[in-house]
Amino acid sequence: MLKKKLFVPALLIAGLISLQTVAQTPKKIRTIIIDAGHGGKDGGAHGGYEGGLNSWEKNITLAISNKLVAELQKELPYVKVVPTRTDDIYQSPPEKANFANQNKGDLFICIHADAVVLQTGRRQIGTKSITRQDVLYVGKGKKRKKKYGKKYNEVVPVYDYYKIGSPRTGTSIWVFDPRKTTDKISAIEKNQLSDEDIQIDSTADSTFANTGDSRENRMLAQIYAKRYQEKSIELADLINDEIATTDRPALGVYQRKKGIWVLQATNMPAVLIETGFITNYNDERYLNSDAGQQEIAACIARAIVKYKEQVENSKSTPAPSASVTPESTTVSDSTKVQ
Repeated sequence: MLKKKLFVPALLIAGLISLQTVAQTPKKIRTIIIDAGHGGKDGGAHGGYEGGLNSWEKNITLAISNKLVAELQKELPYVKVVPTRTDDIYQSPPEKANFANQNKGDLFICIHADAVVLQTGRRQIGTKSITRQDVLYVGKGKKRKKKYGKKYNEVVPVYDYYKIGSPRTGTSIWVFDPRKTTDKISAIEKNQLSDEDIQIDSTADSTFANTGDSRENRMLAQIYAKRYQEKSIELADLINDEIATTDRPALGVYQRKKGIWVLQATNMPAVLIETGFITNYNDERYLNSDAGQQEIAACIARAIVKYKEQVENSKSTPAPSASVTPESTTVSDSTKVQ
C-alpha cells in the first residue's frame, strides 16, 4: 500500500517536470502575424476635432502594417510574415485571432492608434433676436390656468460648438491581462487539441499533448499561458525601448482590465501597439505621414529582430518586467473594443 501511495505522486511530479521542460524549450520564430486593427465598416478612432485631419484609424493601421511587413521581410527573409489584411476589409476580433491561430503564428503583432473622448468647446459667433412671451398662472388647484402676457423681443448669443483636440500623446504597448488567463488557456487548449502535434511548439516533445488526458493538456496550457505572458512582456519592453530612441514619448507597457480579445485568444505571445493618439494634433499628423509610419514600423521591426535573437539563443525565460502597469488612467483607448 505504501508503494502505491508513493507511486502516483511520483508520476505526477515526472509529468510536471516533463511539461516544464517542454515549455522552456527555445522556440524558433518561423511565422509572424501582423494585424492592422479595424477595417471596412469598422473605422476605429477618428480625428474629428477642430483642426484635425478627419483621418480614420483603420487607414493608419493598414499603412503602418504594410510598412512593418516590408521591414520584416527585409530583416528576416527566412521568416514567414503574414498580414491579417492588406486591404480595407472588416474582420471581427475573433476572426483575427482565429486567423492567427490557423496560420500557426509564433508572434502576433497588432497595430492600432489610440484615442480619448474629446471635450466640446463653444464660442460666440454672433447674436440673434428672438420673440419671447411672459407666462403667468392664475387661480389655485383645479382652477389654476395659464395666462399669456405681452410679447417682447430679446437679443441672445449664437454659439458654435466644436471638439477640442486632446493633449495626450505618445506610443504605448499592451499585453494580455493575467486576469484573462482563462481565455488564453482556452485558446491554447482548443488549438493544441485540434492538431496532431503541439501547435504552440512544434519542436517540443509532444508526449503529454497526445495522451488524451485533459488534465495533462490543461497543465500544459497553463504553463504555456504563463510563458506567453512573459514572452509578450519581453517583446513589449523591447518595442518600448525602441520607441524611446526616437522623439516620440514612450509611454510603457500596460494591461487592461476589460481584456483585449486579439491578445487573450491568440495561441502565441501577442502585443498590441497603440502607435499614437489620433485625437492629438501632432500625433495625428505624424501617424498620417509616410516618415512617421516608416519610423514606427522600423522601431517595431528592430524590436522583433532583437526578440527573435534573445528567444532562440536562450533556454531560460526572463522574469516579467516590473514596468508593466495593470491599467492606467493616463493611457487608455476608451473609444474602441478589440
